[in-house]
Amino acid sequence: MASDTPAEPSEGRPAEGLRGLDMLGSLRRDRRGERRLRRGVYLLPSLFTLGNMFCGYACILYAMRNELTMAAPFIGVAVVLDMLDGRIARLTGTTSAFGREFDSLADVISFGVAPAILTFVWGLQPLNRLGWAVGFIFVTAAAIRLARFNIQSVGATDKRYFVGMPSPSAAAVPASTVFFYPEGFSDPRSAVIALVVALVPAILMVSTIRFRSFKTIDLGARRPYKVLVLLAAVIALVQLEPRIVLLILAYTYLVSAFIEMAWARSRRHRPAPAAPPEPHDGPKPDAL
Repeated sequence: MASDTPAEPSEGRPAEGLRGLDMLGSLRRDRRGERRLRRGVYLLPSLFTLGNMFCGYACILYAMRNELTMAAPFIGVAVVLDMLDGRIARLTGTTSAFGREFDSLADVISFGVAPAILTFVWGLQPLNRLGWAVGFIFVTAAAIRLARFNIQSVGATDKRYFVGMPSPSAAAVPASTVFFYPEGFSDPRSAVIALVVALVPAILMVSTIRFRSFKTIDLGARRPYKVLVLLAAVIALVQLEPRIVLLILAYTYLVSAFIEMAWARSRRHRPAPAAPPEPHDGPKPDAL
């Protein structure tokens, strides 16, 4: 006959409950430690973005002091830092919405405001209000280019190409030009050169022309030794003649989109090869 008294808890259950609480506490501590670690790792790409923004700020300061030879290279350093922060964020898995927005704000300073002020002091100043307007157009184009890039969906565009000239490459055009010829222009007629140097990359930034992207290059993949030798040669040339080589690199990337566009059109209009003649069904002469 069953008893009406409730069964007493077994002796092992309190120990199991305590063990479960210990495991839950250790799991919470591990999660807190993981969150602290992730917050620390996120600082790594942000430090490169901060360095990028500092280079833009330093370029503005030196340009305002008319030290153009010192100001222009800061944009080149900012380009390198901008390439590294995105690469490091992807390699370490620390991409975030904050990092993307922070990077865009830094790019507006380094690749929008800084090259505009640099170009204005270098050659747009003799044009007075027209020079002011052209510098503002460059800043606006850089901001629009970055905003358009941020709202593009991931699968909507080909990762091998940028839609419009990237703002770092556009900023490299006036920066390399100023670095090559820091004397600048004081006559309004010769200042038209500065007008072209600022307007052409500004228009290309907001255009729909596709520029080749190098983000898809796998640095961990095996490459022939010739690639390493080629990179070493480029570094050596930059060290020997930095003004000329950096100018050539900046303008080569600018015209590369038009060369690739012309090449694609020529291949599209190339006539298709003629089909081979069909074999004759009649008897062969030897068989007669």
